[in-house]
Amino acid sequence: MLRPSLLARTLAALSLAIAAATACRPKPAASGPGRALSRVDWTRFGWDAARSSAPAPDMAITAANVTTMRRQQVHLDGTVDGSAIYLHAVTVKGAIHNVFFVTTTYGRTIAVDADDGRVLWTFTPPGEPYLEGTHIITTATPVADPDREHLYAAAADGMVRRLAVADGKAEWAAAVTVLPAFEKVASALNYWHGRVIVTTGGYIGDRPPYQGHVALLDAATGRLDIAWNALCSHHFGVLDPTKCPESGAAIWGRAGAVVDTTTGDLYVATGNATWDGQKYWGDATVELDSMAAGILGNYTPANTAQLDARDLDLGSASPVLLGGGLVAQGGKDGFIRLLDWSAMKGDVPHKGGEAQIVPTPGSTDLFTAPAVWHHAGATWLFAADNAGTAAWTVSGGRLVPAWQNPNRGTSPVVADGLLFVYDPDGGLRVYDAPTGKAIANLECGLGHWNSPIVVDGRIALPEGNANKHETRGVLDIWRLP
Repeated sequence: MLRPSLLARTLAALSLAIAAATACRPKPAASGPGRALSRVDWTRFGWDAARSSAPAPDMAITAANVTTMRRQQVHLDGTVDGSAIYLHAVTVKGAIHNVFFVTTTYGRTIAVDADDGRVLWTFTPPGEPYLEGTHIITTATPVADPDREHLYAAAADGMVRRLAVADGKAEWAAAVTVLPAFEKVASALNYWHGRVIVTTGGYIGDRPPYQGHVALLDAATGRLDIAWNALCSHHFGVLDPTKCPESGAAIWGRAGAVVDTTTGDLYVATGNATWDGQKYWGDATVELDSMAAGILGNYTPANTAQLDARDLDLGSASPVLLGGGLVAQGGKDGFIRLLDWSAMKGDVPHKGGEAQIVPTPGSTDLFTAPAVWHHAGATWLFAADNAGTAAWTVSGGRLVPAWQNPNRGTSPVVADGLLFVYDPDGGLRVYDAPTGKAIANLECGLGHWNSPIVVDGRIALPEGNANKHETRGVLDIWRLP
């Protein structure tokens, strides 16, 4: 496969990154009288780069106090069909705030004061009003820079932008597709060691042409460092979708690219498309090196052709890193495949060879990102689908059922020993994580792929459905009294 040293002409010809001068940002000032400042950030979908959705810090929410939390509905100029992120004690508009950040389906990024629900700023991409009401959308959750002065957000126009936390101004913009009407940034953005990690897929109906790809952007400049294409993978750089004879292989799971935080390697899962184990990687789980320049491991089910023919994307969910070399991969066929990744190493094709296959919680499509909780010497896997919620422990290289119920849900979060699962028919369910005992059902509205974050004595959950193409929405914020 091509190495990064051979990419210069391709990347130069594409000229996709728009660099802009960065500005110095004020350092946080002392807090005002009586203002309680928090201490924990939630910088991306899934809490960490590995998308565990299980923060270690104490978030101050317990089985005893969760039912006392009070909800505020913050009305937004757009629907957020993803999750919020959060930065504590950052300077915005010259004052210190605890802030939630969200991106709407047409690409507005909004900063909301976590303490009182005020909208502090809104960034509206150029041309966004002309896209409102169309099918051209994004459901990507933004990601914050470790410097806590910038964040990165996708928009429906196929661009990713670096925004200043202080005022929402764009400092650079970079295109990750040359055909945004066909290629969508659906998955959450990620960040690792100075690079923003972006994945692309297609729209409902899989209208060609499009290819799933992984784009790495230099966080400081927006320069496109590399793009790995799931189809025509021998070509690096963002492809014109019409130039590859195959279409599909969307990378559209909620978690997008998952990072092994020990090695920096990237794990992605692809949707329906041709698979040949050489340059076409449809319906596959793929491990890329940290530069997305080479395949280090791969897997596709033995029935990959049937999955493609029946629209049963393996890539409806992103890979889940369980530790100990185990990877869990859900799919639209109602199964979770447990993979011993040591058997999937190398760039030679690996077809079949699962360590275990178990049904999803409701034996139906898995569109969500499971959570992984390492607690008291045990590893737990939590998942929810449109017909159930379930938990397993990992023992002896197998998934062992712990509990299950018929309650539907989106991507779960584990915090303070509690499991938080949003029911898109309305309601945020809270369980005791080890036992599945129901603790609370917090009132909220309807949604789609929205999922909660639980941080610093607060819960934030967007409502709404991107497929309704609305230009309004709600962010629910629960706070302890």
